[in-house]
Amino acid sequence: MDSVHLSNYESKMNKSIDGLEGTSLLDKHPNSRITIRKPQYTRAVSKTGECNVYPTKVSKRHFLKDKFTTLVDLKWRYTLAVFFAGFLASWTIFAILWWLIAYTRGDLEADHLPDRQAATGWRPCVTDISGFTSCFLFSVETQQTTGYGEKRPTEKCPEAVALMCVQNVVGLMVDAFVVGVFFAKLMRPKHRARTIRFSRDAVVVLRGNALCLAFRLGDMRTRSRILEAKIKAQLITQVVHKDNRTVSNFMSKLEVSVDDCETDALLMWPVTVVHRITAGSPLFDLVDFGGRRIAGEVEIVVSLEGTVESTDQKTQARSSYLGEEVLWGRRFESVMSLGGDKPGYKIDYSRFDETVKCDETLEYLERIGRDKCKASN
Repeated sequence: MDSVHLSNYESKMNKSIDGLEGTSLLDKHPNSRITIRKPQYTRAVSKTGECNVYPTKVSKRHFLKDKFTTLVDLKWRYTLAVFFAGFLASWTIFAILWWLIAYTRGDLEADHLPDRQAATGWRPCVTDISGFTSCFLFSVETQQTTGYGEKRPTEKCPEAVALMCVQNVVGLMVDAFVVGVFFAKLMRPKHRARTIRFSRDAVVVLRGNALCLAFRLGDMRTRSRILEAKIKAQLITQVVHKDNRTVSNFMSKLEVSVDDCETDALLMWPVTVVHRITAGSPLFDLVDFGGRRIAGEVEIVVSLEGTVESTDQKTQARSSYLGEEVLWGRRFESVMSLGGDKPGYKIDYSRFDETVKCDETLEYLERIGRDKCKASN
């Protein structure tokens, strides 16, 4: 490690720490200031990536305007119930129309029923129709192209021919809509995101000549990889403006990088994503280096966006870290080793969340704490 660079960084760190209480994350915004409250924070993003945001007093009409997305987002049991009700409704509506045609044409009179047609010579609009039940069966056979052979329209009634054409078109549209929703539900990118893993904790470790916040990211699939992966991190803090209006979701961007690849990452193996805690970092004003903690109600939301190789669909995986989930003076344990029985690298995901003590970082933090005490005295 370059001792000159480290000394310069340490001196800047101490000067910034001395003025920590007089600075603010939002000094660039004169109308805002940070407030530190008791740690009763409800995370915005769960560890599994679910957003803990629940809109209230929203009219359901807004969701009905986007029926396709609403059906895709519904649970499977509700989607199946909607489809069953939709099919049943369409069959019933057309059954009523078929019954009306048979009724107005006299096909339902006693002498014109199927068992009397041969004797009376009556030619119906639809053969083998004796009531609403038979009309319903014919409606199902027509729309689903079952074609058992007993019931069929004749050329006697033009309205019956027209209704048959309309029902066939409607049936194709309903089937296409159902297949589209089912395909979209099965191919939802969020299922692919479940095989992308973030470390349980983040760490603060000395890397190069600066303290860094780091977390681990890995893709557990080996065949269908994530292409054009982009990694992002945002800091969510609670801010109170001068008009006492509380804003609990103020977000600041954290610059992150993977080695020398910046935010682009090739996820062939687990990578460590780092954010340098320098004077220009939004985290800097909130970090108590001597006490080894992040003050206030803080959440660091991390995400990975990319394209699924097999489906060419965009996917996003998310996680978050609270202040107490940041481990100081530790680094991630290595999970890679050379393959034994076959060439290549072997990844042990059972050690994915494991960390080990980093003496160099701990010594550096202790030295900063001592310098802080001397400066205060």
